[in-house]
Amino acid sequence: MPRPLAPRVTDLAPNAFSAMTVLAQQHGAVNLGQGFPDFPAPEFVLQAARDAFTTGWQQYASPRGWPRLQHAIAMTLEPNLGYLPDAVEEVTVTIGATQALHAALQTIVSAGDEVIILEPRFDSYSPQVRLCDGVPVPIALEVVDGRWVLDFDKLRAAITARTCAIILNTPHNPTGKVFTQAELEEIAALALEFDLWVIADEVYDRLSFEAPHISIASLPLMRERTVTIGSAGKIFSVTGWRIGWTVAPSGFSAALRAAHQWVPFCATVPVQEAVAVALELAQTNGYYASLNAQFKTARDYFVPVLERVGFKVLEPQGGYFIIASCDALTRDVLEFSRFLVTEIGVAAMPVPLFHDPETRHLALPALRFAFCKRMETLQAAATRLERLIR
Repeated sequence: MPRPLAPRVTDLAPNAFSAMTVLAQQHGAVNLGQGFPDFPAPEFVLQAARDAFTTGWQQYASPRGWPRLQHAIAMTLEPNLGYLPDAVEEVTVTIGATQALHAALQTIVSAGDEVIILEPRFDSYSPQVRLCDGVPVPIALEVVDGRWVLDFDKLRAAITARTCAIILNTPHNPTGKVFTQAELEEIAALALEFDLWVIADEVYDRLSFEAPHISIASLPLMRERTVTIGSAGKIFSVTGWRIGWTVAPSGFSAALRAAHQWVPFCATVPVQEAVAVALELAQTNGYYASLNAQFKTARDYFVPVLERVGFKVLEPQGGYFIIASCDALTRDVLEFSRFLVTEIGVAAMPVPLFHDPETRHLALPALRFAFCKRMETLQAAATRLERLIR
């Protein structure tokens, strides 16, 4: 018999989002489970890719990133961050935001270190911490008067001598919460008091509808202890391009690159060039306003659909997901999500899957619906969901 495999791998569960997509395909369901757009990228983005793959550089780039893209990222983020990052020393291009998170955690976490994660959370956070031999410490967001809130007394109580970081996602997946200035200031105060890193996952920074998106790195003294993560896939609806980035202090970035260079070495160079051109053009062509309006329209269409068929909706302030409580429709949200796919023809993700197994009993009995779809797709889903009434 061969030697046993490493528990850090064998203990990881399969990705539930991919499984839901397969189930949706098997039953011909409208897939509102996995968060990817079903419409083409803007033409100016696609043209940038055509040009990059026909006339651009096709060989390796530096592990830190294609210089033109590093500068485009720095210029794009300057208004949010409140400072212009040093493109060469502080911006690193990664294989999507997922690998950016991996590199950041590899840089921060030693065996046994604790990382605070706000639940419900994006599915990769806890597994990524465990792959570093770290310990995820979940803190549940709570619903108060129809809004998601963070209990700061519980957050403070969760911090120990082994706590090294908190992962902050705003706008937040899956809840759609946009953290306020006051909330960010409280998180920043704790980070400063207890000497914590903040990993700021801001991949939905262009999709904040009513409240403005604020980067925690823009707050006093937070630039030096924040790793800001972004994603071209979310900005330009090209999730398969797998271009992400980190913006962090130069010393941290140098350490992060030491790990990053031994995993992918560098992201796909022609795609980096295409994203650089797209970011440059988006600064002046009105794209961000139209993107925001497009998703707000989709949200405002689909929220009433869900309410009409019996869900209680927590309206998202940002991102492109809706959390809809189904406690009036079922007692078993996991079984109900399967019923929706197989009998109604609509796929959505159960919110308990956005919690660690140990904390799923705290999860809201709800589903997450992705509305990053064509209006025709949402209308088809609406027609099928009407069957719940009948």
